Amino acid sequence: MKKGSPRAIRLKDYTPPPFLIDTVDLHFDLHEEFSEVCATLSVRRNPQAMVRPESLTLNGEQLELVSVSLDGRALDDSGYTLEADALTLPGVADRFVLQTVCRLKPQENTALEGLYKSGGNFCTQCEAEGFRKITWFLDRPDVMSVFTTTIVADRDRYPVLLSNGNLLEHGDTGGGRHSVRWRDPFPKPCYLFALVAGDLVSCEAMYRTGSGREVALRVYVQTHNADKCDHALASLERAMRWDEERFGLEYDLDVYMIVAVDDFNMGAMENKGLNVFNSKYVLARPETATDADYMAIEGVIAHEYFHNWTGNRVTCRDWFQLSLKEGLTVFRDQEFTADMHSRPVKRIGDVRLLRAHQFVEDAGPMAHPVRPQSYIEINNFYTVTVYEKGAEVVRMYQTLLGRDGFRRGMDLYFERHDGQAVTTDDFCAAMADANSADLSRFKRWYDQAGTPRLGVTGAWDPETRRYTLDVRQHTPPTPGEEHKLPFHIPLTAGLIGPDGGDLPLILDGEPTGGHEKTSVTLSVREEREKFTFLEVPERPVPSLLRDFSAPVALDYPAADEELAFQLAHDSDPFNRWDAGQKLAINQIMQLMAQHASGEPFTVDPVIPQAFARVLADRDLDPAMISEILSLPGETYLSELVDVIDVDAIHAARQALRRELAAELEASLRETRERCASRGPYRFNAADAGRRRLGNLCLGYLNCLEDPDHARAALEQFQGSDNMTDTMGALSALNDRDGTERAEALKAFEERWALDTLVMDKWFSLQAVSALPDTLETVLGLMSHELFTIRNPNKVRSLIGAFASGNPVNFHRVDGAGYRFVADRVVEIDPLNPQVAARLAKVFSRWGKFDTQRRDLMRAELERIRDIAVLSRDTVEVVTKSLAGN
Repeated sequence: MKKGSPRAIRLKDYTPPPFLIDTVDLHFDLHEEFSEVCATLSVRRNPQAMVRPESLTLNGEQLELVSVSLDGRALDDSGYTLEADALTLPGVADRFVLQTVCRLKPQENTALEGLYKSGGNFCTQCEAEGFRKITWFLDRPDVMSVFTTTIVADRDRYPVLLSNGNLLEHGDTGGGRHSVRWRDPFPKPCYLFALVAGDLVSCEAMYRTGSGREVALRVYVQTHNADKCDHALASLERAMRWDEERFGLEYDLDVYMIVAVDDFNMGAMENKGLNVFNSKYVLARPETATDADYMAIEGVIAHEYFHNWTGNRVTCRDWFQLSLKEGLTVFRDQEFTADMHSRPVKRIGDVRLLRAHQFVEDAGPMAHPVRPQSYIEINNFYTVTVYEKGAEVVRMYQTLLGRDGFRRGMDLYFERHDGQAVTTDDFCAAMADANSADLSRFKRWYDQAGTPRLGVTGAWDPETRRYTLDVRQHTPPTPGEEHKLPFHIPLTAGLIGPDGGDLPLILDGEPTGGHEKTSVTLSVREEREKFTFLEVPERPVPSLLRDFSAPVALDYPAADEELAFQLAHDSDPFNRWDAGQKLAINQIMQLMAQHASGEPFTVDPVIPQAFARVLADRDLDPAMISEILSLPGETYLSELVDVIDVDAIHAARQALRRELAAELEASLRETRERCASRGPYRFNAADAGRRRLGNLCLGYLNCLEDPDHARAALEQFQGSDNMTDTMGALSALNDRDGTERAEALKAFEERWALDTLVMDKWFSLQAVSALPDTLETVLGLMSHELFTIRNPNKVRSLIGAFASGNPVNFHRVDGAGYRFVADRVVEIDPLNPQVAARLAKVFSRWGKFDTQRRDLMRAELERIRDIAVLSRDTVEVVTKSLAGN
């Protein structure tokens, strides 16, 4: 778009649609040079509309209009007004049938929105506003219609023709072409429409629902990937069963389909009955996918399936309500994974992601509430705030109301709103009404941006045997919000006695009796509150924010000795892990100070001693040990300082890793040997935990100079029969500039050169190496025959991995990393604005860095801003980044 001030869309301006579309009959005629779309719409005025316009205006982009008919009467160009993004028909009746025919060129659609081609197959992506690139329509989520879709295409090139709903008919049309007709009986917004036409094979299973209905499950892939679908199918069956048991929600169509495509802007899309997936979240076998891949596939399959009710059957009134479906469904997929595997490890992983990315977003110029108040380009609000913080908001309902109370609220939500487009207020009302709860202040979580800081101090009175928590909350200003009102924060707490056991809790002011509680959830509603526990015989150690009961930053003045005690004894797994993180953070901050003053690095022995006890604990889940021993990432550490010193953070963290490796070397060797893979690969929590711990130990050992550790990593690489141990070995070697790394990387490329998804791992690994020549390596890899700037997975695996996962090289003091990424933003923007805008976000925190880096980053943002033609997506990110620092 040309420079200027793009128009902002605001929540306060929402009005109901003036027209509704009851039915949509789509006819697609697919060809190689073009495709033709005939859309027949049954339109009526909306009785709930606030205005009664004489004209109907439909959205459309990049469409060649062929014809327009109104109630069977062809219109010439005097009967309508055609603009680049709108088709307007004046003087329409209260009810009418509109038919339009348009042409489009999917083969030229590099933005991957609307109808496009991927790997020779036709595919659609309509969320958020891609449907307007298919045909003229009221492209907004509160217009829900029953869709019938006919697809005609060449039988040999496109033997598989799919759309939403149930298949009605299939037959030949002559001339080597065939057609299908699908009908989805459930009204849906157009963003949930999907079409796929291609040369695909299906992997199939049958699922019997709790009520006895048979549902066909099909995963469609290219022929050479047919042996990689078993895990996806099994994950889908587990998700369907879980949703029936946990929430009483049963699937409602005769068939559930998943299609894997290589070119996709996101992870997957929940189109009703026909999910389109990025291939990386479908395809898996032990030789090509890691344990993390298996876990991600299971989680994303579940997420998109769960959308059938939380997003499809009940959808968003407008895009400001995006977290209504996404935050809720993320929470549901988190709970599913926790039930399938280790609940504590899953919780820790989710909080790691939240702190490293969402807290950063909250603290920067891109900060926005879970329910944004305005946007320029809706694609920019598919963010960790809407998804991950939105999930935390949903989790807080469950924490405050209890699991049974939350289920009552969910049941009432579906009872009230099935088949409707609704708001986060409607969800909150269902939760409140089902539990007779006052959640009026809780709703501020949707409307205020920022991460609240919870300051807590504790005092024990030995004479009265009372222990008092003094709690204060404060939320720093964010762009457009200088002053924050207090949140309703659930603070789950326990008290640990000197013997390491939980103390029974008697909260002053609450009735006693019943079972003895060792954890209690305190409702913090004011800026300052005090909570007193009675009959506390000895000075306790408080265990605060158990299970991370709210998305807040906790400030509690704990000494290292207290943290080490908590790491050893806390019964809450999350807080046990968090105590270890805080120990490591305290030590890294001390090492950074030593780095700044030029002193030699000196590590406090309390850290390796505490970690040694964890490593030696045979009763602890190996995956949990891995979490505790994994140090905080450099991105998260950057947010804990006022001015980011990239080199100091990297040097301090590496120094602590080396010291831990040196102090624990014997234990790390022994643990790695004990965890070594034996027997055929199996994906389950126990085996995955052992592999993870073994590879973590190998990574620590390769921080040391001993060449035996590099040889051990190379031997593991050469002898591995699964991708988890293969990548574990490569990762251990990745920061070592030696022959073992070069040999392993070359062997990996030779073995997997024909598997593009596996090679994405190879690209990413090299992009995140801390070796000083990594930028030059990345520049060279852009010329690799398997790399293409047009494929989002390739961009994310190489350029995105370098920009987001390699702080020490992206933030090179000469600015070369910044120039490289800015050049890629400019190059990608005309091809795929969504991908370009997401990449541009790496510059958004430029104001937190030292003067030299700050000036370099700002200059690159200004250079991007001054490009003559720039998409709305990238304009919004760049202008907010420049204005908000």
